[in-house]
Amino acid sequence: MTNRRDFIKQMTAVGIAGSMPIVMHARPDNHKAGSVRENSDQQRIWANLLHLSYNMWEDNVPLKYRDENYVCSTCQEAREWAHPYRSFLTFDESTWNTLLQEMANVGMNMVVLDLGDGVQYESHPEIAVKNAWTKEKLSSELAKMRKLGLEPIPKLNFATTHDVWMGEYSRMVSTSTYYNVCRNLISEVIELFDTPRFFHLGMDEETAGHQARFDYTVIRQNDLWWGDLYFYIGEVEKKGVRPWVWSDYAWHKPEVFFRKMPKSVLQSNWYYGSVFDVERLTEPNKTYVTLYDALEEHGFDQIPTGSNHSNATNMEDTVKYGKRVIDPSRLFGFMTAPWRPTLAPCLDRHKEAITQIGRAMKNY
Repeated sequence: MTNRRDFIKQMTAVGIAGSMPIVMHARPDNHKAGSVRENSDQQRIWANLLHLSYNMWEDNVPLKYRDENYVCSTCQEAREWAHPYRSFLTFDESTWNTLLQEMANVGMNMVVLDLGDGVQYESHPEIAVKNAWTKEKLSSELAKMRKLGLEPIPKLNFATTHDVWMGEYSRMVSTSTYYNVCRNLISEVIELFDTPRFFHLGMDEETAGHQARFDYTVIRQNDLWWGDLYFYIGEVEKKGVRPWVWSDYAWHKPEVFFRKMPKSVLQSNWYYGSVFDVERLTEPNKTYVTLYDALEEHGFDQIPTGSNHSNATNMEDTVKYGKRVIDPSRLFGFMTAPWRPTLAPCLDRHKEAITQIGRAMKNY
């Protein structure tokens, strides 16, 4: 079983009765919110995935790492993925400001901000960690991004592998309480972001293998997984916003994915390796890369995602490959995902990611 950590290291048709989503078939593809059918180079998205909250894994790690006074050196390779839940905001504002300016300097135009429990939500204040942003603080930062020419897009990852940010609700998945919480959060975030073009729902890596180290595991599959996905999609689309997800479900069940995934959902396949020559690739990397081709063949809009985590060439190669195999009308842009918390020890790696996507932009 491959996940982002292992990979890097190794190389609304929704029926709702009450609060429960009931789904029999994939929803129709008539929703076009956020769609730009004629994507010019000027309109192309050049995005960076940054984290306000970094509570994404509930790994089985020593209890001392949950101590609020403990701050690990998150960018040391030996501790790269020791990121257990923390009850305080893992975020440095000076680093954040530097990154926004660096992005603007190279001409990037979008920030996908993983919010998690980093906001004091009015609908569910119990989710917020210590020092989480107030609504006023978030509004101020959104204005700052826009002034720099950076379009802010919210991300809340509802995959059960990455939903520890939901606190106790992460252990109530697919219940009426859970659906109400998700509905409230999606609605409030859309309002806070002044109805953004897109809403990233995550939905990656929800398998038993990805949760092997967790103390508490929950995995949805089959119609329940799809039913919950349609529920999130419906909550986003009814507000006039376009949903966006990670595409790696298709690595494992491509036939089901292409039968059930709505074309209205913006797709981000991801691959962080250094080899893009399909003839040289072996499995599973070949599947990871050629999913870009398969998504194109099935007519999905895409934002391919690369990273500087494992090598210095992936982002530029991702752009070259995406440009070659995806029709310009469906190639909405590209995103880099450094997979580092927004902290001072990680600043150099963040800046490297921006430099690399900046080079790719110049050569596009």
